Amino acid sequence: MAVLLVMDHTGDTRQHFDPNDSEQLAWANARFNELTADGYTAAVRRSSGEAALIRTLDPTADETLFYPRLVGG
Repeated sequence: MAVLLVMDHTGDTRQHFDPNDSEQLAWANARFNELTADGYTAAVRRSSGEAALIRTLDPTADETLFYPRLVGG
């Protein structure tokens, strides 16, 4: 199972999906597009331990982290 981790002011929400199930993968792609359109940044952790920004869903990633745009003041 892969997971979308969505960070916000309340903490995080974990949304699991099976990348081998076409319906769940379609849902995850739609959710990815929705979150990034709302201003979230998406990242995955590479095998080296470094985080990498992504612009499309990587179905091979175990975890995709979404964090909101920071607002300064």
